[in-house]
Amino acid sequence: MASADLRYELLYSICLSTFKDPVILRCGHNFCRVCIDQALDTQDESGVYSCPECRKRFWVRPALTRNINLHNVAERFLITQQEQEEITGICCTYCVDSPVPAVRSCLHCEASLCDKHLRSHSKSAEHVLSDPSTYLDKRKCSVHKKILEYYCTEDAACICVSCSLAGEHRGHQVEMLDEASKKKKKKLRNVLQKLTTKRKETEERVRSLEERRRKAQRKAAGEAERVTALCTDIRRRVDDLEKKVLSEISRQEKEESLSLSARIHQLEIKKDELSRKMRHIEELCNMWDPLTVLQDPDTGDLCDPEEEGGDEDTGGHDKQLHDGDDLDVAEISHTLHTLCEAISGIRSGIYVVNPADILLDVTTAANNLLISDDLKTATWTGEEQKRPETAERFQDNQVMSRRGFTSGRHYWDVEGSRSGVWGVGMCYPSIDRRGDWSLIGGNNKSWCLRRYNNDQYSVRHGRGVIYLPDEISSDRFRICLDYEAGQLSFYELCDPIRHLHTFTAAFSEPLHAVLCVGHPLFGGDGWIRICS
Repeated sequence: MASADLRYELLYSICLSTFKDPVILRCGHNFCRVCIDQALDTQDESGVYSCPECRKRFWVRPALTRNINLHNVAERFLITQQEQEEITGICCTYCVDSPVPAVRSCLHCEASLCDKHLRSHSKSAEHVLSDPSTYLDKRKCSVHKKILEYYCTEDAACICVSCSLAGEHRGHQVEMLDEASKKKKKKLRNVLQKLTTKRKETEERVRSLEERRRKAQRKAAGEAERVTALCTDIRRRVDDLEKKVLSEISRQEKEESLSLSARIHQLEIKKDELSRKMRHIEELCNMWDPLTVLQDPDTGDLCDPEEEGGDEDTGGHDKQLHDGDDLDVAEISHTLHTLCEAISGIRSGIYVVNPADILLDVTTAANNLLISDDLKTATWTGEEQKRPETAERFQDNQVMSRRGFTSGRHYWDVEGSRSGVWGVGMCYPSIDRRGDWSLIGGNNKSWCLRRYNNDQYSVRHGRGVIYLPDEISSDRFRICLDYEAGQLSFYELCDPIRHLHTFTAAFSEPLHAVLCVGHPLFGGDGWIRICS
């Protein structure tokens, strides 16, 4: 109503439109500037001017003063009306000169009404008013053409009074539309509340996964940086070692070459001397004069080569050349061996420097387990061990390690029997020591790899089971813990080592190694040993 009253006040009596550039006369009435100018122009010939509203006379053409306040109000009203039209898009059926937003719709008349026409509309009960709508025919029964006033709960349909009394819904349970709508809104609110809760849970999971993704990205970046630095160091060591070995080979080759060149030169001189003696002897052998042969002054130097010391010297040089004057391959190999040692050191530092030292805690061992003297092996036994019952002791076939891990990266290896049932993993010290859900992997405080009699393996956590599909041929396994990253991984120690499964969790307590042998219901044999 307020909107209609304001619109009525802003309608100019001449053009019946909202004021445009309003001006005020001395009598206090407002007009559009264009409209009042035209009205005053028609009064110029008479010389007497009058207000079109109150007929007050002016003997001089009145000055037109702009009404700034009215101009601002009219402008805001037009903007508001335009926004309302954009929101509803429904205009008054009876305002034909200019579109006026409808405020209500009459279902009986099938017409939309503005504030002005709503005041003069019939107040009869059959004239049912609703929010503005362009689909008024849908609010009437398609059969009886009457207003839909009831809701059939059996057929979940909106019906008219004739449908309820004489139509196909006769005898059905019906409700008033408002009542049925309230009930449906109540159900929808319950659904909305559940959906809101699910959405919050989903948003929380998204945030958690995004945090895990960011954590994985940070970890991957750190690992990439570490691997890059490691490989850079390896390349540097290999390059330095290559230079060192090549330099050593070059030095030995140079020394060997100089030594061999000197000996070759000596042998060449000896060869020339032997050739000269051979030629002289041949000349003597070809002479006929015995006196010349016997009196030859050089005959004394021509003795048996086998008796000369020079031949022995030559033989000694050859032996020395064969035995010692060669490349020292052993020294080169020793230098190269330092690379193997460096790589071994790097390899051991890729995960951790040394494997974790795990010892079993007998005070936690169940009475159906034998624990070896070195505290490394657990074996199932049917003979009761008669250990004292304490709060720390497991009731069924399990034993925990003394040591717990609260940070860092660690690994430890185990060897299990090829028969029987056994399990290996890690757990919190707060794990239950008794009850149906105290076995490792059967609760949310432990993680394990389990073997069955039929050579089948599975990984377990929180009562969830994942069976490993691939055949496992080895009886040795590695357990790797990255506490800060929240990862516990199991590997088969075959050639090459094979990853089996990785659990991811936000660890909140120290983690202890735990062994399980046999089954509390079926018994069985078997053993499992921590490898040193």
